Amino acid sequence: MLNRTSIFAGLSAIALLTAFPADARRGEQDDARQDMAAGKVKSLREIEASVVPRMRGMQYLGPEYDPSAQVYRLKFINKDRVIFVDVDGKTGNVLRQR
Repeated sequence: MLNRTSIFAGLSAIALLTAFPADARRGEQDDARQDMAAGKVKSLREIEASVVPRMRGMQYLGPEYDPSAQVYRLKFINKDRVIFVDVDGKTGNVLRQR
């Protein structure tokens, strides 16, 4: 027989899965892929190849893409601080680091 803790844990997991739709992340990736295929922006691999080596000693957490601005945001962590690096998708130039 299931106890209350197991039932609560299961319901909590279901609630978390429905709170963050997988389509939101997939849509962002599709936007970046379409813009790259159309020649509007550089590929994520090109952007990462130029930025990640500059961030010595930091752990790379991953990218985001803003299709309206055509800007990649690369996220890093340095000890307990998260660093965002915004990169122009068209030129590959770093726009801002904070």
